[in-house]
Amino acid sequence: MPKMKTKSSAKKRFKVTGTGKVLAGQAGKRHGMIKRTRKFIRDARGTTTLSAPDAKIVKGYMPYDR
Repeated sequence: MPKMKTKSSAKKRFKVTGTGKVLAGQAGKRHGMIKRTRKFIRDARGTTTLSAPDAKIVKGYMPYDR
């Protein structure tokens, strides 16, 4: 049986924690910061954990990172 391949785009964008949660960068911060509220910009710093349905999809892209 050949090895399964990891999606290169997924390994660059996501990280799986020791407990199996998926970390991802916050969305909506590339441009247009003038129209965003200060609260949004503060809350969108760093990374966030994905919801369970989204995490399941991402884990399918990275078969060996579980």
